[in-house]
Amino acid sequence: MVIPMPSIAHFECSKCKAAVPANAPQTLCPKCAGSLYVRYDLSSLKGKASRDAIATEAARSPWAGMWRYRSVLPDVKPVTLGEGWTPMLRSRRYPNAYVKEEGANPTGSFKARGLALAVTMARHYGLRKLAVPSAGNAAGALAAYCAAAGIEAHIFVPRDVPFANYVEAVAYGAKVTLVNGLISECARMVAERKDKEGWFDISTLKEPFRVEGKKTMGYELVEQLGWEYPDAVFYPTGGGVGLIGMWKAFDEMEELGWVRPGKRPRMIAIQAAGCAPIVRAYEQGDKASEAWQEAATFASGLRVPKAYGDYIILEIVRESGGVALAFSDEHILASLKDWAQREGIFLSPEGATATAAYEHLLTTGFLKPEDRVVLFNTGAGLKYVDVTAKALHIQRPAQAS
Repeated sequence: MVIPMPSIAHFECSKCKAAVPANAPQTLCPKCAGSLYVRYDLSSLKGKASRDAIATEAARSPWAGMWRYRSVLPDVKPVTLGEGWTPMLRSRRYPNAYVKEEGANPTGSFKARGLALAVTMARHYGLRKLAVPSAGNAAGALAAYCAAAGIEAHIFVPRDVPFANYVEAVAYGAKVTLVNGLISECARMVAERKDKEGWFDISTLKEPFRVEGKKTMGYELVEQLGWEYPDAVFYPTGGGVGLIGMWKAFDEMEELGWVRPGKRPRMIAIQAAGCAPIVRAYEQGDKASEAWQEAATFASGLRVPKAYGDYIILEIVRESGGVALAFSDEHILASLKDWAQREGIFLSPEGATATAAYEHLLTTGFLKPEDRVVLFNTGAGLKYVDVTAKALHIQRPAQAS
């Protein structure tokens, strides 16, 4: 069966629901500055035959990766480095818990998905210079995909970003600026300079296609579980694009009839106690967060003082019957060590918030051991060797024994 490709009908504002033409690159809604979603005409894809054709078509490809879902992605030639279709690792101690190992992506993190799609569309629209503020992993991913596409990458990262993120961005030939401050300060610098420099701002939720790349995580985890929803999804939440993207995927799968309608997964948003604006807003019953002051955590990807799509994240968590939780660096580090030593999985600090949260919710009774859950490890632990070594007080021996 040849899988038909969807045409982009328009962009839709997540706030005011205005329709915005998709024939030119867009950032935010021109009416209210809300984040934009990509909307397709999916009528030709309805039914299980289209769904089942995905696996058949993917089997014919050397490595389809996330592009196995090209029938629900823009009809363009992809800029790909082999992203997606990451392993679902079953826990050795918790038989109903699965770790979605996003560290297996190119550049070692989930950011490869969103930036692969965003750079693909940038090339499609003829954009030549892209700029991004990053807490770390998006920097390496943008640099890699821009190198593959022949596009200039301008990257702004905190000066204390994990060293691997800085090294890879420089190695890929990106123009990297180290900033004395957090990602919020990096974003301010991009906003101030983009018009003068001719950059297209590809910041989190300030263009519509990073969500499209990240939504493939939702399609993947459901397919890998036999086209059934898990009971809960644990997602380390900085900017929250993946959580938003997966919820969009669930909407689409239900519209297409690819998944049995029913109770969706509880979406668990996890942050570090040293930067927990989503958790505070959730606990206070607020519809949006306030910027976190003096953010500090060794989980660098979670040092996001205020997510642009916080209002969407909070709505999804509440609608799903989920919860937002925060853990101290000490608690996160303990879970990282525990899963490394007892499961053989070297989590990123962000991923260790998910394992910490899962064990906490088992203890409180919010979840039961028989509940099937997916825990996202958003990046490879090896990308954080410097910060993890510092947290564990590990130093290179002065001489070999």
